[in-house]
Amino acid sequence: MSSQKAAAWAYAEEFVTAGEHVERARQRSEALGIVPLGNGAGAVLQAMAAATSARTVMEIGTGAGVSGLWLLGGMAGDGVLTSIDPETEHQRAAREAFAAAGVAHQRTRVIAGRALEVLPRMTDGAYDMVVVVEGDKQEYAAYLEQATRLLRRGGTLVMLWSDKVADPAARDAETQTLRDVGRAVRDHEHFVVALLPASTGLLVAAKR
Repeated sequence: MSSQKAAAWAYAEEFVTAGEHVERARQRSEALGIVPLGNGAGAVLQAMAAATSARTVMEIGTGAGVSGLWLLGGMAGDGVLTSIDPETEHQRAAREAFAAAGVAHQRTRVIAGRALEVLPRMTDGAYDMVVVVEGDKQEYAAYLEQATRLLRRGGTLVMLWSDKVADPAARDAETQTLRDVGRAVRDHEHFVVALLPASTGLLVAAKR
């Protein structure tokens, strides 16, 4: 990457600054050993939620609430964020973050459990967005299958990506899985797709 491109990327990454509550949630994330969502990716999630007036959002991976705060910042005022995570400690931190930000308790539904055990119980076509933030990347193909069912027509799937995918020398199982899933989404008859270089990358797909 040229120095000019690197500077442009850094500028874009910090163009929308995180608010006080997101910063505190990020600190909680780091204390728990979670890599928090970058500002660039968070800003994209917020803008996409606002652009679609999202009222129903499914999040895979609660973390300490960083991504949830970005999403809630863009969602409709009566929107509900459903977030799945197997780590109750992470969810406790997220609830603290949501409460500190003044988010009404009825706007969040935090479910403890593995995503692939919870998602099949959710209603077909009921979601405006499905966002995969911290799920097991080896399960991304299964998340894609579930998202296809859960999203309404015009709904959006967003998957946190890895910048290792662009490195041909990276051949670990996780990176290979992401490449396979990326091709599957790109070639999927039900999605229009884009790969965005925000933070570590975001795969964005709108359901036809």
